[in-house]
Amino acid sequence: MNLLSPLERVKGIGEKTGAQFTLAGLRTVDDLIHFLPRAYEDFSHVTKIIDIHPGKATIQARCEKITTRPVRRGLRITTATLTDATGKLQAVWFNQPYREAQLKAGDEFYFSGEFEFNYNRYQLTNPSAEKVSDMPVQTDRILPTYRSIKGLKTTLVRKILAELRPLMGMLSETLPAAVVKSEGLISHSQALLNMHFPESLESLEQARERLAFEELFELLLASQLNRQENAKLVGWHIPFNQSVVKQFVEKLPFELTGAQRLAAWEILQDFEHQVPMNRLLQGDVGSGKTVVAGLAARQAAHEGFQTALMAPTEILASQHAETLQNLLAPFGVTVGLLTGSVKGAARKHLYSAIAEGGVQVIVGTHALIQESVNFHRLGFVVIDEQHRFGVKQRQELLNKSEHMPHLLAMTATPIPRSLALTVYGELDISVLNELPKGRKPIETKIWSPNSRAQLYPLIDVELAAGRQAYVICSLIDENPENELKSVQAEFKKLQNSIFKHRRIGLLHGKLKTDEKEAVMQQFVRGELDILVSTSVVEVGVDVPNATVMLIEDADRFGLSQLHQLRGRVGRSVHQSYCYLITSTSAKPSTRLKEIERSNDGFYLAEVDLKLRGPGEIYGRAQHGALNLQIATLADTKMIARAQRAAKAFVGSGSDLLQYKELAIRVHQYQRLTTLN
Repeated sequence: MNLLSPLERVKGIGEKTGAQFTLAGLRTVDDLIHFLPRAYEDFSHVTKIIDIHPGKATIQARCEKITTRPVRRGLRITTATLTDATGKLQAVWFNQPYREAQLKAGDEFYFSGEFEFNYNRYQLTNPSAEKVSDMPVQTDRILPTYRSIKGLKTTLVRKILAELRPLMGMLSETLPAAVVKSEGLISHSQALLNMHFPESLESLEQARERLAFEELFELLLASQLNRQENAKLVGWHIPFNQSVVKQFVEKLPFELTGAQRLAAWEILQDFEHQVPMNRLLQGDVGSGKTVVAGLAARQAAHEGFQTALMAPTEILASQHAETLQNLLAPFGVTVGLLTGSVKGAARKHLYSAIAEGGVQVIVGTHALIQESVNFHRLGFVVIDEQHRFGVKQRQELLNKSEHMPHLLAMTATPIPRSLALTVYGELDISVLNELPKGRKPIETKIWSPNSRAQLYPLIDVELAAGRQAYVICSLIDENPENELKSVQAEFKKLQNSIFKHRRIGLLHGKLKTDEKEAVMQQFVRGELDILVSTSVVEVGVDVPNATVMLIEDADRFGLSQLHQLRGRVGRSVHQSYCYLITSTSAKPSTRLKEIERSNDGFYLAEVDLKLRGPGEIYGRAQHGALNLQIATLADTKMIARAQRAAKAFVGSGSDLLQYKELAIRVHQYQRLTTLN
């Protein structure tokens, strides 16, 4: 028996049980050993029924009587009378009818749950139940609970893991001995034993510390090694020319913020190095990232290098091209736009101009990475909303140069600091955390659906002043069974009644690309007063005249998405407003209260990480997800510890291949996080 042995070889696993484990994605001994508990039941403090008080409680009792009854469609309540030598109490379970069969036999159980006042009496609510005779012989009686994937039962997982306990005690160490010693960690083997068979809360904490450190160490070591690999690459040397930069800045119709100046300086410094730049420019919506990229493109063009800027949508690419054209035309720098809409002779002409160096800045969508696109001398690559592109797409663009070009990845989705240190650890990071001068903070307010009649006149005042508004809905088609606002139903309602005196447009993902483009252009040109849309406007729509963002069913959107949508307004000197209408009159959620009180995308990103965890945030990237079972990216102290250890390991010159399991996981992470 070893870690790669199929589970069918373990005692107690027959054909039927083996199929159950396979269905849950657990095929080998290693899979099961590293299938960690999702929670623990602490049966170590048992209370007699006579001494029970409101709150979390554990009793040792028998079931005297139990019944299940349907209350309404989809809800069945199971009620039981539990008894010990000192008294009786009621327990209730919702939609757990199997408790009848489990408890009828008269065996003694540990029941653990919330003792609270419900339905006019005190009772144990949804308590867990563990047979006393099944309880492992250990001092503190702390039992693990496992995720029920495809109906996999916790009792079955516990039973099979008990068979594997001796093997767990013999597992080899996965971290370098020096790291384990310097960090004061228990062994990998002991950590797994403590997780599956905890003898005390202290032993469980030691196991969590060890495994959390290991997960973060793997991730941070991967980014350190990627940095090391990037340092070996040879890029283009683009010297700094003070007069070129000064002239560009003086010609701007506005003053750069301090953050923009610092970010531009960091990029121009990177240009001078032989090692290609690998930098992430993260700035809140409207913070002026394109101007910073434009300044760098001007410097590159002066030295005879081309810049390619890749954006995820045609609308966004068009807006970048227009902005860069305005910024760079006074200096004789030509800007080309390459998207799916550019066809025939115009496309061929653009291909030739790119290949011959006649176009110095090329803005485009995925069209930039097609084989037929050949650059004359590509020295600088900018990727906007970089999380929307996969590693392969970025790599294809970078490969279109004989030397590795300098890379600037831009994102308007602020990345929490802990995520930046780990997932994006191989990148240098520049932050734009100031809004351009003259911009006013957006006023955000939560509205109950019952107060909608008072809200519409406020919006009409803005429209009467010549401003424009967005109305965002979460669904496209009308669905009588769903209370959420349908974008088409909302469009009809506003058009036929409340705002029938206004010009209203409709935008959603099911429209063809050219139809979307046409509607968006109407709104950009001011030919529409209101744009009713789904969240397709989340990224890449810049209409400075729009000052109202109304989001229907705002509680159905994520915090990051709400902030991105809000960022579509507040892009000029006019005061802007964001109105969040909830789907019910219930108390607003934490995330709605947070977005109401803060305009700071970096603060909200940290809140989002705590509310959602890293999986969903990082999962938007097209190149894999984080495999964190124990570690949390909100634990900045543990991240700092693991980062120090990873740097020390790389600095020591130790050979990673000495540690086979560690090397496999680190190489996987290297492929997930690398930009080059």
